[in-house]
Amino acid sequence: MIQIIKDGRATESAYSLDGGQQRILPLAEFLADKDADAVALGQEDEVEALEGSLARIQVIALAFPVFTDGRAYSSASLLRRKYGYQGELRAVGDVRVDQLEQMLRCGFDAFELAEGQDMSLALAQVQGFSHSYQQTADREPLFRNRPA
Repeated sequence: MIQIIKDGRATESAYSLDGGQQRILPLAEFLADKDADAVALGQEDEVEALEGSLARIQVIALAFPVFTDGRAYSSASLLRRKYGYQGELRAVGDVRVDQLEQMLRCGFDAFELAEGQDMSLALAQVQGFSHSYQQTADREPLFRNRPA
């Protein structure tokens, strides 16, 4: 089992890229295995390839190969807003504490932290802000929540 942050709490996950109890498969392997329920998308993979399979997917892992590569933010937003994906959307790779608020706002709900990141600091960070001024995958903008 691997330790992740899911829905704001530290928890163990049976799903792992390294082949734990439930293996998260690379896209090509996932598409070939009609019983698979977890997929990892690399930077070169298009989310559109999952369109017909989203109902069976429990976990989608989106890769952040380096801190400065933010392409997975767009993939997360597409999966949540355009395709309506409701399952676990996990950030993996070079995932650092100071990215978590932005990842939440794009639709991530699970995080596999990079080595050396402080779990307690990360847990505090995912509590984040309760309001935002822009509409995001995780909340409506502040002006829509005001009483009439």
